[in-house]
Amino acid sequence: MKILLVTDAYPPEIRSASHLMQELAEELKDRGHSVTVATCYPKYNLENASPGGKFDELSFENGIRVVRIHTLPHHKVNFLLRGISQVTLPLIFWQKMNPYLKDGVDAVLVYSPPLPLWHVGFRAKKIHGARFILNIQDIFPQNAIDLGALRNPILIRLFEGMEKNAYNQADIVTVHSRNNKEFLIREKGVPSEKVVTLHNWVDMRNDGQPVRSNGFRKRWGLEDKFIFFFGGVMGPSQGLDLLIGAAMMLKEIKDIVILLVGDGTEKERLQELARHHALENMVFYPFVSKEDYQLLLKEVNVGLVCLTNRNKTPVVPGKILGYMAAGIPVLAFLNKQSDGHQIIREAECGYTEVSDGVNKAVDLMLQMYKERDRLQKLGENGYSFAARNFSKKVCVDQLEQLMLQ
Repeated sequence: MKILLVTDAYPPEIRSASHLMQELAEELKDRGHSVTVATCYPKYNLENASPGGKFDELSFENGIRVVRIHTLPHHKVNFLLRGISQVTLPLIFWQKMNPYLKDGVDAVLVYSPPLPLWHVGFRAKKIHGARFILNIQDIFPQNAIDLGALRNPILIRLFEGMEKNAYNQADIVTVHSRNNKEFLIREKGVPSEKVVTLHNWVDMRNDGQPVRSNGFRKRWGLEDKFIFFFGGVMGPSQGLDLLIGAAMMLKEIKDIVILLVGDGTEKERLQELARHHALENMVFYPFVSKEDYQLLLKEVNVGLVCLTNRNKTPVVPGKILGYMAAGIPVLAFLNKQSDGHQIIREAECGYTEVSDGVNKAVDLMLQMYKERDRLQKLGENGYSFAARNFSKKVCVDQLEQLMLQ
């Protein structure tokens, strides 16, 4: 099959979305499919927070054709500019992609957010007869409304109309958890036969055993610390002020450190808060490469996941699966609707609590700190559960069947 993957993020950008799509592209290529990836030109979330290198518009990477497209800025900009950028994305994408699709497309998968890219999938369906699969991660515009980023009634109606068209035109809409499926059926009126639960996949090539260290503890002066680790994008949706409050309450326990590695619109503000409160137990570093990230996970004690309680959809952060695949225990503070609670409890891979109070967060952090002899078992449980339910093979088997229908 000739398969087109449409996503705004792809390596070298370091995000859960980029890794997810790269792993999908490589798995589909290994199964004998011809894979093309259409993505934005790399500008954000790069290693060491530096844009640095130059990239060709067209490249071939591990047998995958990758087209990188210059677009308007859509990260670390105000909401108005971001909105304009996202609305123009499909036009820019299609103009650039069209010359590369002369041999046709059999199936197209569009990763959302950003939702406006659905129109690229629709065009591939209309012009080439491609089977159009819309992979929904965050339910937009509902998530923007919940976070207070979208308040204008006219804009809300505009984006809800776009959302309805996207669901109508897609052949299949995939979501990553059961309650996300129920939400689309109940709240958005998507026909049940069109919505499929397709869990996000995770690379299980790690055998769950310790690997060589890359010396992050020594390099960052954390050799004797008990590390609670958060890795990834630091934005409004994560609600990381909760960790500021936790660090304030834990600052007298000198061997506990909260380590945050990544970038995002909230990072500078969080760093300033940490400086203001003299939180030496809160340490920030920029993104590291995907390879170094896997090594870093082997040096931390607990993987942290945060979502603000203002979220009202059942989103499951990809970090949960990444920590599980690395064999480390998970501590999650999530909105009450998140299906992440159920996954962690069913896997018995850590602890989870609603992200509505710092006292509950600190209680769980102290519990894991005191019960460190149980952490290895929790990590092993998570690895086994992820291997059974979220491996690339299991998930891509299902996706391949959806493409072939």
